[in-house]
Amino acid sequence: MYKQVNDFDFRLTGEDVLKGQGIDPAKASTRLTEAAEAVIEEAQSLLKPAALYTIVGVTNFEHQQVSFEGGSFEGSLVARAMAGADHLNIALCTIGDDLENRVAALMDENPILAITLDGAGIAAIRKVAQTVEDIISAEACDLDLDLGMRAQPGQEGWPIEQQREVFSVLPGEDIGIRLTESCLMIPRKSVSFVIPRGKELSSSVVPCDFCSKRERCEWRKDKQAG
Repeated sequence: MYKQVNDFDFRLTGEDVLKGQGIDPAKASTRLTEAAEAVIEEAQSLLKPAALYTIVGVTNFEHQQVSFEGGSFEGSLVARAMAGADHLNIALCTIGDDLENRVAALMDENPILAITLDGAGIAAIRKVAQTVEDIISAEACDLDLDLGMRAQPGQEGWPIEQQREVFSVLPGEDIGIRLTESCLMIPRKSVSFVIPRGKELSSSVVPCDFCSKRERCEWRKDKQAG
């Protein structure tokens, strides 16, 4: 059994759009800041956010594989991030394809506007995913249960082909998401993720633990310094 979420109440800001482009708002030029703020209204009008999520019971955990009702996940990330889980929250999120179609149409005539609008789309899908994560967190809190880190197929240590397992338990077509043969999602501004739930999860596990770039990552260094 799964739940569908269609009620999303968020408003993009210029800072969101800049971050979606990978730009630090504190270091952005006036021109870039104004461009980011200028696309907000159009971006909001093009968003069609929707999500599905479900929770499945873990039936077995062995080596780098966790089995659940309806399938299994495997990989080095799975082995650490989901160890100790009693259940797995599995989610699919999208903003629809209107915004990315608009970006594609603009790319030749106004690439700067297209890139800025694309940044707004990235910011929006992040907010959709965060909304669903907040719902999942609230449900766990009500049951006095702990949650682990949010992990996504395609992250280092978890093969992208595992997207097929996500789509085996969630009908992505219900919210307009399809999976290609190479396991990419269409619309592109879509994400899938899994959040483990249980009483014996490690609270020390974070996504950076699984990234080979962690020693030279500027974002990680800034976070540690702060």
